[in-house]
Amino acid sequence: MSRDRDAPSPLSSLGSAFLRFRPPIGRGSRQSGRSGWRLVSGAQWAGTGRRKRVGPGCERGPWRGRDPRSPPAMDDLNLHFRFLNWRRRIREIREVREGRDRDRDRDRDRGLRCQERARHILVDGDTLSYRGPSGEVGCYVAPRPLTRDSNYFEVSIVDSGVRGTIAVGLVPHCHSLEHPPGWGPGSVAYHADDGKLYSGRAKGRQFGSKCSSGDRIGCGVERGSFGAPPAQVFFTKNGQRVGGLGVPLSPPGLFPAVGLHSLGEEVRLHLPPPGPPRMRGGAMLVDSLEEEWGRLHDVRLYGSVLEYVGKGKSIVDVGLAQARRPLSPRSHYFELEILDPGEKCYIALGVARKDYPKNRHPGWSRGSVAYHADDGKLFHGSGVGDPFGPRCYKGDVMGCGIMFPRDYGRDSEGDSDDASEPPEVKVKVRNVMYLEEEEEEEEEEEEEEEDGEDMEQEQEGRKVVVFFTRNGMVVGRREVGVPPGGLFPTVGMLSTGEKVKVDLHPLSG
Repeated sequence: MSRDRDAPSPLSSLGSAFLRFRPPIGRGSRQSGRSGWRLVSGAQWAGTGRRKRVGPGCERGPWRGRDPRSPPAMDDLNLHFRFLNWRRRIREIREVREGRDRDRDRDRDRGLRCQERARHILVDGDTLSYRGPSGEVGCYVAPRPLTRDSNYFEVSIVDSGVRGTIAVGLVPHCHSLEHPPGWGPGSVAYHADDGKLYSGRAKGRQFGSKCSSGDRIGCGVERGSFGAPPAQVFFTKNGQRVGGLGVPLSPPGLFPAVGLHSLGEEVRLHLPPPGPPRMRGGAMLVDSLEEEWGRLHDVRLYGSVLEYVGKGKSIVDVGLAQARRPLSPRSHYFELEILDPGEKCYIALGVARKDYPKNRHPGWSRGSVAYHADDGKLFHGSGVGDPFGPRCYKGDVMGCGIMFPRDYGRDSEGDSDDASEPPEVKVKVRNVMYLEEEEEEEEEEEEEEEDGEDMEQEQEGRKVVVFFTRNGMVVGRREVGVPPGGLFPTVGMLSTGEKVKVDLHPLSG
């Protein structure tokens, strides 16, 4: 049915009344149905305070170009609300897509971090052993790639097996486990059997010396090359830098990998890396390596981490680590952090004379003083300790230092490397992880000879104050005599699984 164009509109009968949407405000409000639309007069509309805007605000929305006191047209209102609905819907769709992308990336990263891959290799903690048929390649790929903060790892050769065909290097995440590291595209590896470097193919070039049981191979990426490919990969052998080369760096990164290929091969993988490498006298060091230590007995050292590897069955199965240089006014304090308390947390920190018995806990024999973590006692030249401070647990930081007198002589300071060690005695770094019975007999003879000399050494030395800290707070002090040669930082461990991180120069910046 058509309506004449000049006929009055159905809404004209309302006069100056208009439809306006307002939420219900009470039982007495006049409403039109459930929609919340109310019938209001033009005066009421014009009297609404929030519509009486003049200025730039009137140029936006459905009231653009209109008198702010006049009501908007229904078509303008519908278009405005429809636009708002469209914008809200677009925002919701964008949020859903972004959330879906974040979940996918998180799942992908989680999969890369948590899944290690191995073929024909038995993984037992940090120990890797070959378990494949004769002639088959065994390959292991770590679950995490190297990063700027963790840019180095090491492999200790426990047993070179029949042929010693051990490979250590870096591979991309898509590396095939059917090939040893260095043979696949984008991979690089140092092979122990021939000392060659393999980079992306089965033919290597002469790189370094051969490696056998007891050697340690390290591999890392220079920190500065993470942001500027190609990645500058370097290799070390027993702490000495062998060489390096550039390798393409593709997402998500380069993963530590180990290859084994003959019966009996066994290695220990040290992950995560202990820290960034540095150069000293042409040697590649990772934090404090053997150059910082004079003696290591039943202790495995990688980077700044000391791990107990002794039997842990009796009080003579002590793991002892003693620094090469004594404490001096220039370097008078050192610390350790308990990474793993092991079974009993028999960890001791202190100072001792240079020739301290290697099967005695620090503080048990004369010429030493130590703070023990398991019971919080202080042992000073005796097997009976005195109550001293609180016990220490995983994550605690124990420290030990010496308060030297102002007039402490230069002969005792150890300003130079030669002054810190008697000229007639040359200390060589040695790691007696596998102690033989003959060495134990020699140790017992040395201990008997030392018992008669310890008292004289303490009486002749000057008196200093040794202090101990726990998590940065001083626990207590003890006055001790300085034996000839000085007091050397010493760490002892006695139960399976103990692991500490040592910083011999925490105050050097």
